[in-house]
Amino acid sequence: MNIKAMDAANAYSNALKNQGIGSGTDKIDGISGISSLRGDGEGTFSDVLKAAISNTSDAVSVSANTGIGALNGSADLVDVVTSVQNAEIVLQSVVAVRDKVISAYQDIIKMPI
Repeated sequence: MNIKAMDAANAYSNALKNQGIGSGTDKIDGISGISSLRGDGEGTFSDVLKAAISNTSDAVSVSANTGIGALNGSADLVDVVTSVQNAEIVLQSVVAVRDKVISAYQDIIKMPI
C-alpha cells in the first residue's frame, strides 16, 4: 500500500470521525505503522514491523468483537461494516508487504556471488 492510499484512508477516517460514524475507524490511522515512517527517522524496521503486526491484530480483534456484538444485537450494522472493511484493508496491506518481502528475497537469491 503506498503513501497516497494511506492519505486517502486517513482522509476517509477523518471524515467518518467528523460525522460520528463507526466505532473502529480510529484503527485506519495506524494501518501498517505507516504513520511512524513519516516521523523524523527514529525507530527501526523491526519497530515498524511490530507496530504493523499489532495494528493488524487489533483491527481483526475489533472486527470480531463488533461482529459478535451484531449477533447479540448490541452493535449497529454500520459499525460492523466499518470494522470489517478496516480489518480487510489492514490485512491487504500485510499481504502486500509480505509479497514485497518475498519478492526482495527472491531477487537477492538470484544475485551472483
